[in-house]
This record gives sequence, structure tokens and C-alpha cells, in this order.
Amino acid sequence: MPLIKLDKISIAFGHHILLDHAELQIDKGERVCLIGRNGQGKSTLLKIVDGVITPDAGQVWRQDGLRLARLEQDLPVPEAVSVYDFVAGGLPEAGNLLRDYHGMAETVATTASSENLKKLEALQNQLEAKGIWQLHNRVETIVSRLELEADKPLEALSGGWRRRAALARALVVDPDLLLLDEPTNHLDIEAIQWLEDVLAEFRGGLLFITHDRALLQRLATRIVELDRGKLTSWPGDYKNYLEKKEAALEVEMRQATKFDKKLAQEEVWIRQGIQARRTRNEGRVRALKKLRQERAQRRDLGGKVNLAIDDTVSSGRLAMEVKNLSYRYGSAPIVEGFSLRIMRGDRVGLIGPNGVGKTTFLKLLLKQMEPESGSVRHGTRLQIAHFDQLREHLDMEKSVIDNLGLGSDSVTINGRSRHVISYLGDFLFEPERVRSPVKSLSGGERNRLMLARLFTRPANLLVLDEPTNDLDIETLELLEALLVEYNGTLLIVSHDRSFLDNVVTSTLVFEGQGKITEYLGGYQDWQLAMSRTAATTTKSPPQKAKPQRDIVSGLNNKKKLSYKESRELESLPAAIEALESEQMELTGRMTRADFYQQGEEVIAEIVARAKEVENELQKLYQRWEELEQIK
Repeated sequence: MPLIKLDKISIAFGHHILLDHAELQIDKGERVCLIGRNGQGKSTLLKIVDGVITPDAGQVWRQDGLRLARLEQDLPVPEAVSVYDFVAGGLPEAGNLLRDYHGMAETVATTASSENLKKLEALQNQLEAKGIWQLHNRVETIVSRLELEADKPLEALSGGWRRRAALARALVVDPDLLLLDEPTNHLDIEAIQWLEDVLAEFRGGLLFITHDRALLQRLATRIVELDRGKLTSWPGDYKNYLEKKEAALEVEMRQATKFDKKLAQEEVWIRQGIQARRTRNEGRVRALKKLRQERAQRRDLGGKVNLAIDDTVSSGRLAMEVKNLSYRYGSAPIVEGFSLRIMRGDRVGLIGPNGVGKTTFLKLLLKQMEPESGSVRHGTRLQIAHFDQLREHLDMEKSVIDNLGLGSDSVTINGRSRHVISYLGDFLFEPERVRSPVKSLSGGERNRLMLARLFTRPANLLVLDEPTNDLDIETLELLEALLVEYNGTLLIVSHDRSFLDNVVTSTLVFEGQGKITEYLGGYQDWQLAMSRTAATTTKSPPQKAKPQRDIVSGLNNKKKLSYKESRELESLPAAIEALESEQMELTGRMTRADFYQQGEEVIAEIVARAKEVENELQKLYQRWEELEQIK
């Protein structure tokens, strides 16, 4: 029995048709990836499945009792609430009560007054009476397993950790069908790999939108393409889709060519006049009218983004030289004693976890910031164009055309003059859209505008900070092709593994504590180099001074577990099991009817110990993950 079924769904926003009698069915255990161009209606489709939006026509059938959860494309607003409260909010009926209980338990753990104990008892009785006590344990378990700090304010989390909290909020529902809209946005490579593992183990149905081709290839069991309002299902993985899609497009083009040829012939015939009006030809006239109607209803393939960079002026042979560069943010080193020479034509990728300092490092290279020590020297005739991941250079109140900042109606690319509206058409902006304010654009449209603005400037050094966010797969692949043919020098910050593999020739890996290491090739080449290093050092004696491991990044050079660490890893399951047993025993005591009949000191001691066990379990889960990554 399917989890959900869409039958002839149609919806349009104004004259723009998003879904045109679309049909979709998702069965239990399927992992379906929804692909299509930006603005085609993928997010709208997810909202229809979720019940947030009602279609203009058609029916949505859901399995009785179906539990749905949706992770939105945008990050959750950084509210002044704890992670626990935010995650528990995913349970609409029980969330408020769970938040109140958790907050009061925190208060009792520090201030065990009679009044607070009575409030805690009252809340616990409500949890038991409504049969949602087990939901409290589920929230705590998911928060711990996703390595989140339950009592940390949501507003204090980075973008990647807020994405984890949002996923925890979705998973706490224990959904039968999980909807994910661009889940890898704002995540670094390690977090994306973690997300892949979590979703690979998820046993419910999964419908997700992503531009990350590596994640798509690993997870999807079926691909559904939204193209010109229609949904087409392609069983199998992404590679199979590419092969079958190419063949299908060839068939469609042949059929369209044959159709257009016949229509042209009939149009010539109808203009002959008297012959067409003869009674015996009325059937042919009716057939022509039908052909015209079919042609009017046929929605042609949308245009492709046309990308071109003005790189007519070459830089000197040396593009940039860095000597003994050091910079600290507060007490945290961003870069320490780093030297590098970047030659004309080099394509350098930057890899590292969120918050490690990649954007700051770029600003140092571009001389937008002064280093604490060391130097950065630019080569001769260097013309720099900078793509900013935060889109700080876009004025949200101004129109698309005004944000180009050209001051005229034309733009010159590679010596050829183009009208601005025609140029924006290369980036899929329709004439009526160029007067819209930037704040009304989708994330993908803003990225395309940034690229359009970037490419109006002659440049022999392109600095791209997260250029792939929000781009659809087709535009992403076109950008790749452009950069591969680009004659200048590239500096690219990206968490897209496939993009890095296809574009860069060397990689700078931020390993934490100010250490940056250069590797030849892209992401896969770096991983291969790390594996070889680990293999060659397997039999080496343990070093006295071990490099400090950055728990958040997980990007330090891999090493073999020491004897002590191996013993620690072996003992962790038993320690976790013991704590989980104690947690269950404490929970059982706290849920007994006579629990609050004991003395205040006893009650406070048990509540405090329950909190300690929860914190200890979280640390052990985190340590287990660390040691497993090293192993």
C-alpha cells in the first residue's frame, strides 16, 4: 500500500504553471529524489505532499494515520530557545508540555525548593495522564544521537548545527514519510557525510530535493523529474537517470521535429484558400485545428543558462604569493605560518568545516584584511572578481537590473556589446522579471544574479565562495563546464564533492588549529591521499606528541588508534549500556506515583543524577564517534 498518492495535481501562480495534471506515488522504504530547475515548483510539490498548500485541481491521498515531517530549505530562525525546546516543538500536541517539564527539571536540578518540586510533580502527572512520557525519552535520545547540546540556545548554533537541530525536530515525529528540501545547504563536508549515513539508515519513506550529486547518487532508489509541469519517474540511481534521460530527449526532439514539419505543411495548404473550403476537405481542416491546439499546449524545453567570462587580459605568470601567513580570531588560530605560491591557471579548492575560517582566509589573500604576520603579494595585471557566499553585495530593495550596477543599458562581454535585458536572459531572467526587487527572488535566482554580476567584470582571478548553493543540477553542471574552460586562476570554497572533483587541480584542507595542508587534485584525491598515509603509518610506533583532534571538523590527518584508545573503544559499549540502564532505572523511579512523597533532598538528588546521566551519555556517544572515525 502506498504512503501517499497524487492524482492529476495542478497548480499555477498567476500565468506560471508549476504542476499540470502531475501524478506521483511513494511507497514504504523508497528514497525518492525530486529534481528539476529552480522555480519549477519542487518546493511547492513538497508543501502539497505535506498538506501546507492545497492544489488548484486533483486529489491527494494519504495512508490512514500517516506521520509526515518536513525539513524546509531555509534554516530555522535563530530563536532564544534551547535546542531541546526547539526539537520538542516538532510534536505539536505534546511539545509545550515536554518543554515545560524539561525546563522545570533543569530548575529543580539547581534549585530544589518545595514549590519547584510541586510544579515538577504536576507536570510529570500530566505527562503520564496523557500517555506522552515516552516522547520525552525520544526527544532526549534523538538530541543525544545527533550530538546536539540539549540546553544550548538555538541562536548560539552555527548554520550547520541549526540544520542538525531542524533534522532532529523532523525525526522526533518518527515519520512514515520524511520530506527534505535541500538538506545539505549550509552543511560542511563532514556534516553532509553524517547526513548521508543517517538517511541511509532511515527506514521510512523519503522524498528529498538536492543539488548534491554525490548524496543523490548514494541515497536515491528512484528519481522523479519535474519538467514543464509534468512528473516523470526514473527507477534507479542518478547515473541510470542521466543515460535514460539523454535517450528520452533525443526521442522527444525527433517527435517534435516531425510534428512541426507536418504542421508547417498543413499551414501552407490551408492558405491555398478555395481547396481548403471544399466540403470533402473539412476533416482535414478540423485536423489542422487540432494540430494547432496541440502545438499551443506543448510546453517547450526551457532555455539553458548561457555563461561566459571576460578573461581577455592575462595576469602575470605568478598570480599570488603567500609567505608565513598567520592570523588568529580571538584565541583561535585561523592560519599559522602558511606559505603558498599560486600560478596563473591554477584551480585551487578550499575544504574545511563551517567556522574554521575559510572566508577569513580568502579575505587575507585578497588583502581585504591585514594578517598578524607574514605577507601576501599579488602578481602583475591581476583582475579579481569575488563571488560572496553571503550575497552581501546585493541590494535586496533594488531591482534585478539595478543590481548589475552598470549605469547603462548595455554590457560588454569578451569585446561584444549586449543589451542588459538580453544578457540577463542568458541567466534565465524573463524581461518582466528583471524589474522585480531582489528580495522577491528565490535562492537559486539570487545566485544566478550574483553570477551575472560577477561575469560583467573582466577577471583573470575568480574567487568563488560557495557558488553552488541553491543552484539546480543543470545550471551547476553548466557552471562546471564554464570553469573547466576558463583560462584564468580559480579559488573556490565549496562543500560540493563532485563539483570540486570536476573543477579543481589542487586542494587546501583546513585541518584545524591554524593548520592548512595542500593536496593535489580534488576531494576524492585528498581522500585517497589520506588513506595511503593511514596505510603507510599503520605499523609505525605511536608518537609521543599526538596532534590535537578537532572534534567538530573531523578533518585532521587520520591515524591508527593507540593501544589506550583501542581499549577505550572496546569499553565504550558496556559503559553506554550501563548508563542507559541507569537512565531507565531513574526514569522508572521518577514515574512512580509515590516519587514526590519522599524528602526534598532525595527527590533533588535523583533529578540531578538523571541530568548527569543524560550529559554523560551524550559525551560517550560523541567519544565513540570520534574513535570510530580514527579507526
